[in-house]
Amino acid sequence: MTTTSHAVTDSATMLRRNLRHVLRFPDVLVMSLGLPVILLLLFVGVFGSALGAGLGGAARGGDYVDYLVPGIITMSVGYGATTTALAVNKDMTEGVIARFRTMAIFRPAVLVGHVVAAAVRTMVSTGLVIAVSLLLGFRPAAGPAGWFAAIGVLALLVLALTWLAVAIGLAARNAEGVSLFTLLVQVLPFTSSAFVPPDSMSGVLRWFAENEPFTPVIDTMRGLLLGTPVGGSAVAAVAWCTGLAVAGFLWATALFRRDPTR
Repeated sequence: MTTTSHAVTDSATMLRRNLRHVLRFPDVLVMSLGLPVILLLLFVGVFGSALGAGLGGAARGGDYVDYLVPGIITMSVGYGATTTALAVNKDMTEGVIARFRTMAIFRPAVLVGHVVAAAVRTMVSTGLVIAVSLLLGFRPAAGPAGWFAAIGVLALLVLALTWLAVAIGLAARNAEGVSLFTLLVQVLPFTSSAFVPPDSMSGVLRWFAENEPFTPVIDTMRGLLLGTPVGGSAVAAVAWCTGLAVAGFLWATALFRRDPTR
């Protein structure tokens, strides 16, 4: 067996392992798959009329669901990253990764399995969000090129947050050590352009919403899906995602290679 086929086989094995763990724990399914749909139903059904009335021309046709969906899709990536950070930390603290280090396997496959599993969960979650949003009146105007570009931006965000999640999971001493990362990825979208335009905010919060990493990603996906101008948000989104992905990857691989006996 060649090195490449050995790496692919071991990575596929780790992917199956992580997906089985997801199916065995209902709380993981609710967090990574069900919660984004619940948020979509909550904000469209309960707050949609009030928030949509203040959007003006921010949403195509004045439909709040059109404005909201890109933000919910982005949040689903954050919830999936939280699940990944906890899973990696559990493997680390319970000695699973230490045992994998002693086995004759392609060692990076352990991390690759977590990253690919996160991508699969995110795509399933995104599919559920889009399916439910279509029932609620979401009407995207994107053509094939727009959908392809939106999926590309989503994939970049998945890589960025997932590699950061893997690094946090490896670095934290216990599950409580992951809590700050969990808080950030769950709270930051609420202070972005996910639910209302930053222009409607005031003071420091407006400045923060305009410059935090989630806003350009959401604005780019919104423009691509609704067929509206993307502007400079696409460059900022790619820059943020690429920078975070590289930083997370380098940090995670450095931690994974570190001798635990030192």
